[in-house]
Amino acid sequence: MPTLESCQSILNAGKTTTKTALQLFDSLEPVDLDFMIGRWQGSELHTDHPIDGLLETFNWYGKEFIDPETVHPLLFLESQGKIFKVAPNSTAINLLFKLPLLNNDSLKPWLRLTNSLLKPFVETEESQARLRMMDYRGKVSATMIYDYLPINDSFRKVDENTVLGIMDLKHSPQPFFFVLKRSVTT
Repeated sequence: MPTLESCQSILNAGKTTTKTALQLFDSLEPVDLDFMIGRWQGSELHTDHPIDGLLETFNWYGKEFIDPETVHPLLFLESQGKIFKVAPNSTAINLLFKLPLLNNDSLKPWLRLTNSLLKPFVETEESQARLRMMDYRGKVSATMIYDYLPINDSFRKVDENTVLGIMDLKHSPQPFFFVLKRSVTT
């Protein structure tokens, strides 16, 4: 079982194996719905998942939980640093899993430009998910359920201001890992 020190070391490195990330996730305590309320800044935990680096490329900021029925699962930063909320799109997500170009560093500036150009078409103020207590990998913990996608994000507590998240996407053999840190401004 990983210690808090080894947990912090893995999270600070931002990269590990899927096996180690799963062991870490399983060792952490669950969180309740109230714990998740607020705005959280995200970062990816790379495990050689097909979409590693994707959120960072598009200037992902994190997630916001207003209450259990009002959740903004995808917050991004525009070029001026303003946060905007995105409505996830199943066609786009399916396409992204099929594009091997995403890990090409020379394309990242162009993908960021695409982010700015697509903003008017994907920006929303409407809630796109909800929060429930669900059993995942043997523990009942706060879980974000997308309204229109077959995705659940389960959360486990690293410390009072940090959670490890795991995205469980239907038909994906490998989970995607991310870290959320409580934002000081909500």
